[in-house]
Amino acid sequence: MVKVLVADGIDLEGLTALSSRNTFRLVEIKDPAQLLNELEDADVLLVRSKTKVNSDLLLKGKKLKYVGRAGVGVDNIDIENATRRGIVVANVPGGNTISAAEHTFAMILASARNVPQADASLRKGLWKRDRFMGSELLGKTLGIAGFGRIGKEVAKRALAFGMRVMAYDPFVSDTHMKSFGVEAADFESLLKNVDYLSLHLPATEQTRHIINPESLAKMKPDARLINCARGELVDETALIEALASKKIRGAALDVFSTEPLSNSAFYPLENVILTPHLGASTEEAQTKVAQDLALSIRDFFEKGLIRNAVNLPSLELEMLERFTPYLNLSEKLGQFVSQIVTKGVQKVRVEFSGDFPAPVRNLLTLSAIRGVLSSALEKAEVNWVNAVPLAQERGIRIEETVLAEAEDYTSLITVTVRTETLSKSVSGTVLSRGNLRIVRIDDLPVDVIPDGHLIVLTNQDKPGVVGFIGT
Repeated sequence: MVKVLVADGIDLEGLTALSSRNTFRLVEIKDPAQLLNELEDADVLLVRSKTKVNSDLLLKGKKLKYVGRAGVGVDNIDIENATRRGIVVANVPGGNTISAAEHTFAMILASARNVPQADASLRKGLWKRDRFMGSELLGKTLGIAGFGRIGKEVAKRALAFGMRVMAYDPFVSDTHMKSFGVEAADFESLLKNVDYLSLHLPATEQTRHIINPESLAKMKPDARLINCARGELVDETALIEALASKKIRGAALDVFSTEPLSNSAFYPLENVILTPHLGASTEEAQTKVAQDLALSIRDFFEKGLIRNAVNLPSLELEMLERFTPYLNLSEKLGQFVSQIVTKGVQKVRVEFSGDFPAPVRNLLTLSAIRGVLSSALEKAEVNWVNAVPLAQERGIRIEETVLAEAEDYTSLITVTVRTETLSKSVSGTVLSRGNLRIVRIDDLPVDVIPDGHLIVLTNQDKPGVVGFIGT
């Protein structure tokens, strides 16, 4: 019998795919002490964000085969340690899409009509109608930064309200946005033109504090900021100053850099709405997340299928060990080439030269797609199962080709990204002892270790360039 520990208040009704079977035994965990007592002979641990699945906890779970996160983010799970011990770590990337989109739009409406402020005033016995004059959404411009699943759902609702919708996403083509009735724009245009700016970006090195003193200064004085995505996207000190000095009209925040929020400088400000990370907190979302997780666990133990794993692809162990360096290489090639294009991606082609069996080629293609999307999404959101659907959601076509004869290397992988205006490719191979190399950028032969920070530039072949760059 498979013993499943259910922690952090995960909806038990959503786990009927497991509880209805005699082969699974569910144990609801009420406190950390009970978790430690039950963990030693458990096969599965299900958590949300509260429980920290660290190395000590994984060591205690001697029989653990599966850790499931009822949500998207897996930053509370030691994935590297779990992978070393052969434990599958899986999440549920899309279960809260509608709930998050609806909460975002609720924040937009609440901000437009001063709903929380008016409610608080009336509860004090005051009748201050003039103080809470609102504004209509009809004809206003909504800017969406990040046009993924949630961003698209927000756009649908905004269009239904008669709003003009602009969107910024470097990994979505203009054509794909237009098919949704949305105007494609760069981030600076969004800042300068919108009445409401809603953030739906992942938290990456590139997006951290994307809302900062400089970006806030470019926004219109009557603009409002909505953030139901990640707290790290906003420089909160800069936002507090902008709200206090009325540089922007208002903000509505569901997420914060440090949670739970306490003794915050936001509290005295009347032009900000605060909610305690409620984006996914609906009965329907929690039930759907639990249902999806239960089906993944059932398939894993009954059929040997791995769904929504963030750390393990579906491949025989011997072959996985042999091609793991190539999995790392293909992901790095995807990451690299996606950063040297500046417009929305329309097509990704992965080309193989050498001995790559069909199942391996499939995984390497998925790995390359994960790399391409890594700058648009957090890595935990893109797994071996949903990489292709996520790319297709963004209007990205995927091609896989095999060269009949090897070229300059025994084994070579080439990842090509095509946008509306250009095509860029990068090729790589694995040398002895698993050393990864980028060996070609477009048609230029190179010898580059794909690690750390790299500067890529194109210049004329004439004396003085290296000295100029060096100084």
